[in-house]
Formats: sequence, C-alpha cells, structure tokens
Amino acid sequence: MNIATTRGQAKTLSLPNILTYARIAAIPVVVGCIYAQAIMDGPLWLRWVALAVFIAAGVTDFLDGYYARIWDQHSAFGRMLDPIADKLLVASCLLMLAADGIIHGWTLWAAIVILCREILVSGLREYLAALRVSVPVTKLAKWKTTVQLIAIGFLLAGEAGDQVIPFTTKLGLLLLWISAIFTIYTGWDYFRAGIHHLIEEDGG
Repeated sequence: MNIATTRGQAKTLSLPNILTYARIAAIPVVVGCIYAQAIMDGPLWLRWVALAVFIAAGVTDFLDGYYARIWDQHSAFGRMLDPIADKLLVASCLLMLAADGIIHGWTLWAAIVILCREILVSGLREYLAALRVSVPVTKLAKWKTTVQLIAIGFLLAGEAGDQVIPFTTKLGLLLLWISAIFTIYTGWDYFRAGIHHLIEEDGG
C-alpha cells in the first residue's frame, strides 16, 4: 500500500467523516421508528426515539464541520459526502412524514418545494464545480436549514408531541412552510449564479 493510499484512507476515516457516516446511519433508524409507529400502529414512544436520533444526527452536522475546521481535516471526500448526508436525512424524513399523513394536503407542496430545491442545487453545484466556481453558503441558507430541521423535529414528534404541547404538529407545519419560502429564495440564488456562468461560458 503506497503513501497516497494510506493518506486517503486516513482522511476517509477522520472524525468529521465518521460523524457524517453516523448521520447517514441514523436515517434507517428514524425512518424505521416512524414506519413502525405510524404504519404498523406501534407505540407512541417510537416517535420520541425517532426524534432523539434525528436530533443526534443534527448535532453531528454541526460537529463534523467544527472538528474539520479546528483540526484542519478538510477533504474533498468530506465536502462531497456532507451535503449528501444532509439531503438524504431531510428527504427520507419528509417522505416518511408524508406516508404517515402528518404532511398532507397543501402542506405537501411545501415538502415538494424543499425536495425539488435540493435536487436543483445539487445539480447546479456539480455544474459550477466543473467550472471551478464556488458559491458560498449564505446566512439565509443556514437559517433555512435550521428552520427546516426544527420543523421536521416537531413533525417527527407528531402525536406524541401533541400530548405534551397541543400545537406541536401545527407549529411544525408552519415552520415547514417558512422553510419552503426560504428554500425558494436561496434556491433562486444558486440558479441565478448557474445561469450567469452558463451565459459567460457560452460567450454571451
């Protein structure tokens, strides 16, 4: 095994990347708990388990970036995997909550907007990366992500949360709509940047 391969494996198994792996591993646990409770009529405490695992996954999202900065463990693999893990977690939860029926009616449009934006941004990032163009994450985009995760947290608690705080589900749905509005605005920023560089590339 040569030195380059060894270094590559070390970066792949760095703590920030391990935390990202943990976030991906949390997805089937969260989905499984909600499925067992909502679809298979399991006990309500499963929703608390799902919420706890989801919160832990959200904490890893903060910690992997934090440790990557303070320990200078940035890697191309980590930069690629981190947003993928975030999108997988959000998309899986939204789809499961739609199957559960908590996200229904007009609120489905909020979830559709969020999912479509994630696909659009992923494509634009790949395109801009090929042009060696970097689009920095704005403060509004960070707020969008925060509101989105809080909304999903409330919705994961669902009926179990309503027994503690009666408006838990309604608050989650409201925050989901707010997140969708932020999503449209921040998604437009990426789209505008992509169109701008596409016109420049074509000599326009």
